[in-house]
Amino acid sequence: MRVTCLPTPTPDPSPQGGGGQTLRRGVCPGLSAPLPTGDGLLVRIRPLGAIPLAAFDELCALAAKHGNGVLEITARGSIQVRGLSAASAPRFADEVAMLGIAAEDGVPILINPLAGLAADGIIDAAAFAAELRRVLARRSLAAKLSPKISVTIDGGGALNLDAVAADIRLRARLSQSDALLQVSVGGDAASAVPLGNVAVGDGAAATVRLLDALAKCGRHARARDIVAAEGIAAFHAAIAGLLRGEILPSVTSHPAELIGTHRLRDGSSACGIALPFGHADASLLNCLIRSAEQAGGSGVIAAPGRTLLAIGLLPAAVSDFAAQAKQLGFITRADDPRRRVIACAGAPFCASGQMATRAMAPRIAEIAARLHAGFTTIHLSGCAKGCAHPQKAALTIVGSPAGCGLVADGSAQDAPFAVVTTDGLPAAIAKYARAPKRREARHG
Repeated sequence: MRVTCLPTPTPDPSPQGGGGQTLRRGVCPGLSAPLPTGDGLLVRIRPLGAIPLAAFDELCALAAKHGNGVLEITARGSIQVRGLSAASAPRFADEVAMLGIAAEDGVPILINPLAGLAADGIIDAAAFAAELRRVLARRSLAAKLSPKISVTIDGGGALNLDAVAADIRLRARLSQSDALLQVSVGGDAASAVPLGNVAVGDGAAATVRLLDALAKCGRHARARDIVAAEGIAAFHAAIAGLLRGEILPSVTSHPAELIGTHRLRDGSSACGIALPFGHADASLLNCLIRSAEQAGGSGVIAAPGRTLLAIGLLPAAVSDFAAQAKQLGFITRADDPRRRVIACAGAPFCASGQMATRAMAPRIAEIAARLHAGFTTIHLSGCAKGCAHPQKAALTIVGSPAGCGLVADGSAQDAPFAVVTTDGLPAAIAKYARAPKRREARHG
């Protein structure tokens, strides 16, 4: 079958997307390729599994020594360190390498946060991912793909990856005879388009074929864009020879809740907490590590949703650990109103930022909670690129030279229904929350 690919967009050299060009989010900054931002250089680490407590403690110390002392957990569970300089970034990379933290390079492959530790998986997603990484490394596919391309492997455990968007999704399901992998492309569990089922043993081959199909469409191709423009014909053709005919019962997508206590197969516990607005000072994380050590913990796992899982905790000590985490300011309850607010780094930390999102985020969360507005998500975006949350949100507040733009049920790149000053935000949010039909606020 002939594949018709989308035209490759011209990269925009300006952070604001000037000259009428399409706004593009940045590249993925690794240890060896830090990204310039408003507060220096930024690096991103994608850990493979748990980080021992001592190594994470030292990572926090290195962030303070070489950067600005702030660590971030991203929506996809990566760790970011900011404020590095041209001189300190290489030293930081060398010293992190000495910690022995297993980190991923190449095409990002996300697995269930407790894969291999919890007892409820259908397949061993960690072992499957390790094999897939070996296959991809031999083919050097990463150099031909967008740095934003990702793969999720959901082994079927309770801590699923339903809320995580990916170009290629593999999800373990049980058929009448054995386990199969459902394959879909271009979104999260609710929005991705299904292609069919393959045997677990064919999962790596199916993934490679789908990535090859993406690579043929150019360095900037993404699965969701190809599906939107052309449908799934090219992807389906790529794996047609591997598809199995079994029809599996449909499942309702329920994104996993990582915050709270999770029992592990060895009898110990994991406790999930979240970083408020995705970041925390290294000194606070050092205190959290001390608490985990006192509770018998062995390590931490950076997980999707800007969360951190302390593992190996004594079951009787979990409540004490959670209480200390709460006292330090971390999010320990699933219904914490701060979880509804997603904020990028913003000004002055990001060179593109037109709005001090981090300074504003606690106040916005407080306002939303006090109004009982029922906002599922409020996105604070320093500029129209919308890096922290490319998807739609109930309310998006976007920084611009003209002020703070308010977007209803859309993304940072959509047209705002109002533009207000920072001081005028509380009143504007209240007005929007009180609208009988919130969409009418566009005209209010």
